[in-house]
Amino acid sequence: MKKLNAFFIVAALAAMLIAPQFLKNYGVYLLSYWLIFIIATMGLNLTVGYAGQKSLGHAAFLGIGAYTVALMLKAGFSFWLGLPLAAVLCFVVGLALGFPALRVQTIYLAFATLGFNTAIWLVMRNEEWLTGGTFGINNVARPSLFGISLEGNRPYYYLVLAVAVLLAIALWGLLRSPWGKAFTALRDNPIRAESLGISVRGYTLLSFAIGAAYAGVAGGLFASLVQFIEPAPFTVAASIMMYLMVVVGGPGYFWGPVLGAAVGVVLPEWLRDVPGVSDWYLPLFGAAVVLLMVWLPDGLLSIPDRIRARRESREASVARAAMAQKVGVVQ
Repeated sequence: MKKLNAFFIVAALAAMLIAPQFLKNYGVYLLSYWLIFIIATMGLNLTVGYAGQKSLGHAAFLGIGAYTVALMLKAGFSFWLGLPLAAVLCFVVGLALGFPALRVQTIYLAFATLGFNTAIWLVMRNEEWLTGGTFGINNVARPSLFGISLEGNRPYYYLVLAVAVLLAIALWGLLRSPWGKAFTALRDNPIRAESLGISVRGYTLLSFAIGAAYAGVAGGLFASLVQFIEPAPFTVAASIMMYLMVVVGGPGYFWGPVLGAAVGVVLPEWLRDVPGVSDWYLPLFGAAVVLLMVWLPDGLLSIPDRIRARRESREASVARAAMAQKVGVVQ
């Protein structure tokens, strides 16, 4: 099974490497956009899917990362300084946002994070001296690496892909470490986790901080991808969409963000170009997401587990029936 998984991972990476050679410019841009949201929702999946916290403020961190990189570039600093700064800044702000989770949970925590997103968006919208307000910040440059310009969509795509792979490897290692086990214990039973010596306070804060840092990196990459930053992409609606990406893909599944971001980013674009569907693609997309959440509350990646559970239940029922029949014959 491990060899099969490794084969699929290598095949997927190979496909991602060669895909830009067969796509037009916009297709490459869309792939980069998808990868950026994979990075952002990897962080949200850690907070929501693994640590079991409710967060509706993730777009705020995406915006903080984007504005950090844009402002650093505007001030004459390097992209390679702005990107890690965005991650560190979001880590610190995420750490602060984690404190309400120590006092409130479920829907109350969701409202607290929603309020945080609204407050950050208002700063982006109204503090024109810093963010440019609705006029935004334009001409956000793309970086160069070892003297090679990443200005075009294809070179920049490979940068985003490299960052996504590195962050995925880092998250994979984290989730298989004692920290990862502590996060899942926190999600499944906080009281039992605390009785086992796990610091509920510490791991709750870390889940928000690390998730926010991933969104900060995604935001920095987003700024140079679109090359124009203004408040509209960082509203509460964007946070809800990212939350839906996690839920649709499968919260607590490592590959959930890949599938969820595809549903949230690529599927609407595909529906928009389907003949006869283009006028109705948004209602259709919304209906598809609602149906998925109703019929598959654990996400698309829960389908194999559901099939396996039904098969095992069926086999157990057959075994019980055979045992009962055998006992009846003996009697």
